[in-house]
Amino acid sequence: MSLDITGLNAGYDGTPVIRDISFQVDTGEIVGIVGRNGVGKTTLLKTIMGLLKAESGRVIYNGEDMTEKSADAHAKRSIGYVPQGRDVFPDLSVKENLLIGESIGESNETRYEQVYDYFPILAERKTQSAGTMSGGQQQMLAIARALVGSPDLLLVDEPSEGVQPSIVQSITEDLRQINEEFDTTILFVEQNLSVIQGLADRCYAIDHGTIVDEITGEAVSERDQLEEYLVV
Repeated sequence: MSLDITGLNAGYDGTPVIRDISFQVDTGEIVGIVGRNGVGKTTLLKTIMGLLKAESGRVIYNGEDMTEKSADAHAKRSIGYVPQGRDVFPDLSVKENLLIGESIGESNETRYEQVYDYFPILAERKTQSAGTMSGGQQQMLAIARALVGSPDLLLVDEPSEGVQPSIVQSITEDLRQINEEFDTTILFVEQNLSVIQGLADRCYAIDHGTIVDEITGEAVSERDQLEEYLVV
């Protein structure tokens, strides 16, 4: 078992956002967390990553209780995180952003060659300031920054947000290939139907801060079932 979430509750300033969340992600799976804006998807990922303190419940990763541990401790356990909105360091170069990703993880293995193979634009623009790149290029950089540290589990928040459709498709294919090549477990948050269907092995749907459905197998390809949780 890679990730086991049990009875997780969290929020901000005493206001609950996610309530009694429980689910599992097996090693090598790609699992989507789907739902409309404001239902708690990002809060869930932040809590799993240790960026937001859980009020109760447990985050168990490969048998280790990570619930009370910091985001740095999560990174040192080979958990990578791609935040919503990319959050690259705009004044640093592409190469400098990637070096930060390398320094966060604890693995002796780095994946610069593979990262540049997936995202050749980053190799071409190593010295360019990240803040001058397009939204899609910054998203590639954010994913690459998480990948250089060789994570076993990758948490990705809204990879399609603010990215043009052609690049969204490319990023979807790259994440799928990363999963297959490195057996990287991926848990991602998304509202873009094409990304969900192109990437997820299965999905959990969230509404009002709690899981309301699990969408498995062929049901992931059924537009109507997914749109029930995506369309206002």
